[in-house]
Amino acid sequence: MARSEKGKRRAGELYDAGAPEIQAELSATQRWMARYNTALDVATSDRHALLVERLAAVGKDAVVRSPFHCDYGFNISLGAGAFLNFNCVILDVVEVVIGDRTQIGPGVQILTADHPREAAGRASGLEFARPVRIGRNVWIGGGAIILPGVSVGDDAVIGAGSVVTRDVPAGATALGNPARGRT
Repeated sequence: MARSEKGKRRAGELYDAGAPEIQAELSATQRWMARYNTALDVATSDRHALLVERLAAVGKDAVVRSPFHCDYGFNISLGAGAFLNFNCVILDVVEVVIGDRTQIGPGVQILTADHPREAAGRASGLEFARPVRIGRNVWIGGGAIILPGVSVGDDAVIGAGSVVTRDVPAGATALGNPARGRT
């Protein structure tokens, strides 16, 4: 039996993002984001409940400031005390895990979506994704970009404006474009 486009997406295979089942998920998330991003004057507990409604997991005292944008939401897990500042974008085509007490600055982009490198592959309209994992107690400065398939270890620091193209070990500091470790 042929695998569905959602099944291909979850497996990290090339899939058609225009498939009706995927477009329906995107539409549902857009409706949720409209509610979440306009709920600025509600109690913290109510905003937390809105996150729990859509995200895969939301730890105690996790905070996501509006505006917030994501593809699906249900692929995002936030640890306890995780903090995402204004204008965070998460393209969560597949799993994005953000650990306990991790702080993410304004304008950060976390991207799992990817595309074929060869022109013919891109012309097909198919895409794929690779998961992103961010450890505990990580600090990611404003405007940083975390690319598909990257893991950031516990206690790491990502400098503002950095473009993270490779894994960052626990306790390391990575700065620049592309981000490189500093001692």
